[in-house]
Amino acid sequence: MKKFDIRPTKSLGQNFLTDEVVLKKIAEAAELTKNDIVLEVGPGLGSLTAQLAESAGAVVAVEIDRHLIPALRETLGSYSNIHIIHGDIMRIDPEKELLPYIKDGEGQKRQLKIVANLPYYITTPVIMKLLESGVKAKTMVFMVQKEVADRMRAKPGGKDYGALSVAVQYYSRPSIVIEVPSHSFIPQPDVDSSVIKLEVHDKAPVDLKDQGLFFRVVKAAFGQRRKTLANALNNAGYFGMGKEEIKMVLSDAGVQENQRGETLSIEQFAQLSNLICDRRS
Repeated sequence: MKKFDIRPTKSLGQNFLTDEVVLKKIAEAAELTKNDIVLEVGPGLGSLTAQLAESAGAVVAVEIDRHLIPALRETLGSYSNIHIIHGDIMRIDPEKELLPYIKDGEGQKRQLKIVANLPYYITTPVIMKLLESGVKAKTMVFMVQKEVADRMRAKPGGKDYGALSVAVQYYSRPSIVIEVPSHSFIPQPDVDSSVIKLEVHDKAPVDLKDQGLFFRVVKAAFGQRRKTLANALNNAGYFGMGKEEIKMVLSDAGVQENQRGETLSIEQFAQLSNLICDRRS
């Protein structure tokens, strides 16, 4: 940082990870081989990037801060399998950026894995973009705020369970790799962090007649957490049904009208959205 006059930018949420043990744990969690290509979001100072490059076939690192690019290119210059891109992950097409490196020297397609130390202010949008995109990653490993990690892996009935829990678990199986105290970063954030691993499903855990409708039902159910499901779905106003019809659908799904969204499993949300879909068709 001194050599390149690097100062963490608050507006970009920069907290550089310096703990070697945590860096190693992140790399190990990705279970990399030379048949893998890693998309790293936010390489920062490149400490994790170097560790990833030791085991992976290729690393494509996307960094939004142009001031870090010269430092990354110099400090990581000895690695021929690291490719640094200056860009915003929320604005670029990851699939397009990966295309030149997705195959190895023999023309074999590499398995994609994603690793990121994400700024807290944009954690959820980035994770959802990567899960929803056409990029087919087998494994994703993210450094996130501990509270967000708890929400992603929460089960029905708990205070942490919400729309993010359902969305992440629809696409993947989350598990905590390691808890990370604030003193592991420069500068220190005000909260502790967690490294969470998402093992992406080959097939969705539920069958849906309309995926968009499923997520609208989930959004409505958690949009007003203190409301019962009957009231929350009715107040959403975009299902084309009156309250009495919503009550009938809930009954058909085996859900009490006075239940709240946090009590429903992914399977129950799927059944509910499929019944709504049938009534609208």
